[in-house]
Amino acid sequence: GNPMDKLLKLLDTNARLTDAQLAAMLDCTEEEIKKKLTALEREGIVRGYKAVIDWEKTGEEHLTALIELRVTPQPDRGFEEIAEQVSLFDEVESVYLMSGGYDLAVTVRGRSFRDIAFFVAKRLSTLDSVISTATHFVLRRYKDQGVAFTREKKDLRGAL
Repeated sequence: GNPMDKLLKLLDTNARLTDAQLAAMLDCTEEEIKKKLTALEREGIVRGYKAVIDWEKTGEEHLTALIELRVTPQPDRGFEEIAEQVSLFDEVESVYLMSGGYDLAVTVRGRSFRDIAFFVAKRLSTLDSVISTATHFVLRRYKDQGVAFTREKKDLRGAL
């Protein structure tokens, strides 16, 4: 594929790779990598660099919920306005326009079931365009953003 695609795939897999490591993997110079990354950031293709964290292991109280929102689209702006409004809340991690039985999928993070339920009841349900909400709490993550969260891999080398 094209070198830009390879660069993006490498960053998607591990955003902590250094310019030197990326240059070695893509057979180019660090300077070329710096230029490409600057361009990708300026164009808004690379929006940020994020770690995938297993919050359960930190002992922090941490809960994620997926909220289905059914909304009334605005005549002139469709779903844009309500999606932007929902995106402004600090508790909201992601907002997606969906096909199917509901309009917006909203991922919310909170400290407890009560916190999230309160946020949905007091902040999301009260927005003008919102017709209905359905809250689904994440009980366990098995894989997130391509990273497996299953038990530590056992070393099977001596097993055979």
